[in-house]
Amino acid sequence: MKRTDKELLVKGLKSFGYTVAAMFLGPFLIYQAFRNEDNPLFIPVLILGILFGGLAIYLGFRSVNIVMDAVFGKKKSKN
Repeated sequence: MKRTDKELLVKGLKSFGYTVAAMFLGPFLIYQAFRNEDNPLFIPVLILGILFGGLAIYLGFRSVNIVMDAVFGKKKSKN
């Protein structure tokens, strides 16, 4: 029976921490941008918020993949 790779699991949990940070930061920046539409920094803040939103989605999938690899092991190719 395979054992859980603890180092990989810790890496996955750290990645989940970054995911949670991006999940809160992205919508916060988008909200702040739309609250201050007359500000000259509206477009850069909005773009930054959208980038953090996309980063949160990417990191979420990556984190789940890392934790799954830690618990169940990596897939073996059929070659």
